[in-house]
This record gives sequence, C-alpha cells and structure tokens, in this order.
Amino acid sequence: MNFALILFLLLVVSFAAWIADRLRFRPARLRAAAAALEAFDAQGAPQVRAKEGEEGLRAERRRIHENAMRQPWWLEYTAGLFPVILIVFVVRSFVAEPFKIPSGSMMPTLLTGDLILVNKSTYGIRLPIVHTKVVPLGLPERGDVMVFRYPLDTSIDYIKRVVGLPGDEIEYFNRRLRVNGEEVPLAPDGEFFDAESLSFGSQYLETLGERPHKILTNLEKTSSITPQSFTRFRDRCTYNSEGVRCTVPDGHYFVMGDNRENSLDSRFWGFVPEENIVGRAFFIWMNFGDLKRIGTFE
Repeated sequence: MNFALILFLLLVVSFAAWIADRLRFRPARLRAAAAALEAFDAQGAPQVRAKEGEEGLRAERRRIHENAMRQPWWLEYTAGLFPVILIVFVVRSFVAEPFKIPSGSMMPTLLTGDLILVNKSTYGIRLPIVHTKVVPLGLPERGDVMVFRYPLDTSIDYIKRVVGLPGDEIEYFNRRLRVNGEEVPLAPDGEFFDAESLSFGSQYLETLGERPHKILTNLEKTSSITPQSFTRFRDRCTYNSEGVRCTVPDGHYFVMGDNRENSLDSRFWGFVPEENIVGRAFFIWMNFGDLKRIGTFE
C-alpha cells in the first residue's frame, strides 16, 4: 500500500469523524457544558464569588466549560487532525511532493541522499491515487528532471532527465547522444569526485535545447547496452554493438540518467508513458550528509 493511498484513507476517516463531531458529538458536548454551568450557577457560584471574586468566578466557569467541551481521545486523533491531514493531502497531491534520491544515477546533478521537491502541477493537475489528468497545464521539455512511475513496476518512482519528446529519434552510439540526427553538444568540465566510491570521473557540460547541465561519462569506452523487458513499443528501438536507436512514440518520453554509465533508463527498458508522469523536480531541500546541497540544481 503506497503512502498516497494511506494518506487518502486517513483523510476519509478523519473527515468522517469531523462530520460526526460537528453533527452529533459537539452538540452533545455543548448541552453537557450548558447543564454543568447551570448546576454550578445554582450551587457553587455563590461560594466561589464570595471567596475569589468575579474574576475567580469567570475562571471557574471557563474551566467547567472547557472540561465539558474536551473531545475524547479517539475524536482528538481523528476529527481533531482532519484540517492538518487535509492541508498535507492537498499540498502533496497538487502542489509539491518530497522525494529522496536513492542512488547515484543522476550524479553529478543529484546525489544519493538528496531530499528533493517535485512540482506536481508543472505538467498538469492530476487526481491523486488514479493519476488521471484533469487540468492540462504543460508538457515535459528536453532537459527537465522528471519523476515518474517506473513503467515496469508502477509502484516504484524513478527520476531521470527528459532527452526525447514524442516523435523524436534518439541515438546513443559510442556514448554520444544524438537527437533527430544532431549530436548534443558536450564540453569538458573537469572531473567529479564520487564520495561513495572514492573515485574521480570525467565530467561534461551537455546542452539539451538551451539548458546546459552536467553529466558523467567516459567517451573513450564503447557502449554496451543490453535491453531489458519492454512494456510496449519494443519495435521502436534497434540495438547493435555500438548502442541503440529509438523513435519515441506519441504520448511517451525517452529519459536518461546524468550518470550515463550507471543509470538504468530508457536505453534499457523503453519509454515513459505520459500517464506515468509525477512531476518536475526543482529543489533540493536537505541532504543530511552535506548541508551545502540545499537549493536549486538547474
């Protein structure tokens, strides 16, 4: 059971309790409070007024009212939490959702352990749980860092960079990327130190469209790509000893990791359907291993 479904069930339960409290339990507490105050006014009020004055009398009446209106624990943890759960559900479903980077496939852009935010509305408003788009607002662009549900197992979220749009021809031969017959520009950008493997790797500045980003690759080695199971459109890709060529189907996207030799992506398992899209990653809000990582990454 995924977190979105758990949150939705919590929302339903807390909302039902909130409605029950407003329609039944709170009116009963109000009647009980009125009865308690009436009994106090008839019996205990004169003594309190004589001993503690009007201020003490008001304080005692307030205490009696608050005690009578206090929710039982099961309502406090259901109806009482409904506004909080509602806000979390709305923000997470339609505004921004947090994710944690589990691997190094997007190095050097994103590191293992980065906690990121994903804009849920960049590519349209979708209903939670069923993922149906109800308000189209935009489409992925080349260079976007996109979170999506893995086509071979939609219970898993992946994050990769959008390389190919619907209708594009993508070629990746000898570790060189071409989009629609044009080689994507690469410029040497020094070396990257991988703190996990304690090793250095060649870093390049790649430009998809007008947005440059850093990638890791070794241009001196030949490509070795073995396709895995495709869900659909296996015939859109051809493989040889030098790499792969794919034509992106309508309504689908070709994605790759920035750590080109250490990323399981569209080169191996095919295309991302539009309905699998979760949103566009845009911000690192924490990395407990490196607090300097906080901020935008593009």
